[in-house]
Amino acid sequence: MAQSRKSQVSLSDTPYYHCVSRCVRRSFLCGVDNYSGQSYEHRRGWVEDRLLFLSSVFAIDVCAYAVMSNHVHVVLHVDVDKAFSWSDKDVVTLWHSLYRGTLLTQKFMRDETFTQGEWITLNETIGKYRERLHDISWFMRNLNEFIAREANKEDDCTGRFWEGRFKSQALLDESAVLACMAYVDLNPIRAKIANTPETSQHTSIQKRTEAIKQDNSQPHQLMPFVGHPRENMPKGIAFSLQDYCELVDTTGRVIRKDKAGYIDHHQSPILQRLGLDSEQWITLTTEFEQHFYYAAGSEQMMRVFAGHTNHKRIRGIGKAKTLLKRA
Repeated sequence: MAQSRKSQVSLSDTPYYHCVSRCVRRSFLCGVDNYSGQSYEHRRGWVEDRLLFLSSVFAIDVCAYAVMSNHVHVVLHVDVDKAFSWSDKDVVTLWHSLYRGTLLTQKFMRDETFTQGEWITLNETIGKYRERLHDISWFMRNLNEFIAREANKEDDCTGRFWEGRFKSQALLDESAVLACMAYVDLNPIRAKIANTPETSQHTSIQKRTEAIKQDNSQPHQLMPFVGHPRENMPKGIAFSLQDYCELVDTTGRVIRKDKAGYIDHHQSPILQRLGLDSEQWITLTTEFEQHFYYAAGSEQMMRVFAGHTNHKRIRGIGKAKTLLKRA
């Protein structure tokens, strides 16, 4: 039986979530259909462009993504504080970039006069929009519905394009976040459709490496790496971009050479800070979805999450004991 989204998302435990959407039809989301010979490769651009556009509308940051032939991976960060820092005008403007809104919200944007009853209704509507603009279900809905409409139009057909609801995993600590990001970024390497991370088309690691090559910066559409944890640090991932890129590159080479458990002559410092050894890291970055379902993190964090989401048992706690132990 499908679990409610409330049993999979707990913002009091973590703002980080790994989401996966898979196609239901035989025809590909992207790539070349071996049966018909038709190429759908251009659809990768649809997905990537829409994903990055939505990150500019929602109070949700994109940490990592990979657009594959029949599924899409994305790691998201929900920024509740950002959503509640927006003015009412900000909220309506952002919502109108996705939908027409109501007659009252359109009237509000024209600065017209309201009756008391209209103000009450308008404030309720804006409150609803504000909640939706930091809701991963609404984010994924806007991604998937847009792509489904475009694909159906191109295929001249109707019906479902996706398997149904997207899958989501709560990432409960730094180790889970970094391991899942690397797992997502290395999807094309594991699928043998790319040889190196920087040549992995339509992935976050390619976008990050391109920004580094251009002006040694970080892409503004992605959540930035902000260096080692410190007081008053800006919002971002608490590791250096250089460490992460080097680790992903090294891991990608290991996966291609099928040398599980081997990273380098000297273990990467980022793994030491995560409290992981090379064998644990390779397992996580090649088998993440196999070992964790609704959530991933240390055993303690997973038990707390299970309590908050009313799960009697949660799959993956056994693996958490060995793979995601606290440093």
